Amino acid sequence: PKPISPIIFEDFSGNEISLKDYQGKLVIINFWATWCAPCKKEMPSLDRLYQDSSFKNLEVLAVNMEQPNVKKTKKFFTDLNIKKLEIFFDNNLNFVKEFKLRGVPTTVLINKKGEEFARIIGNADFQNKKFVKWLLKYD
Repeated sequence: PKPISPIIFEDFSGNEISLKDYQGKLVIINFWATWCAPCKKEMPSLDRLYQDSSFKNLEVLAVNMEQPNVKKTKKFFTDLNIKKLEIFFDNNLNFVKEFKLRGVPTTVLINKKGEEFARIIGNADFQNKKFVKWLLKYD
């Protein structure tokens, strides 16, 4: 596990949020873009994972890596019938700097102590039974 500094990012309305507000939770941060085909493919399975009632302490942050565009990002979620995920933005590239992100989709998993313990580069099937069973150990 790798400690993470307190990162500031924005919610859909432009309000500042600190990653440290999520300490004590299992956090999945998914970095995506509207133009990214693999992001489009994995987003519905990530949304279903977030709706999984087996998890009691799970927070999923879908962070759009483009310049904030409310209309475009909202349409992306609407077209994919996303029900629970919310859209976040990293306007100041704080996540990019902290995690040294190189592309999308990238998913970072953070334990309850606020440490990165895993990373997925490229698209993932968040409904994979082995993955879900493994992830439940950290909930």
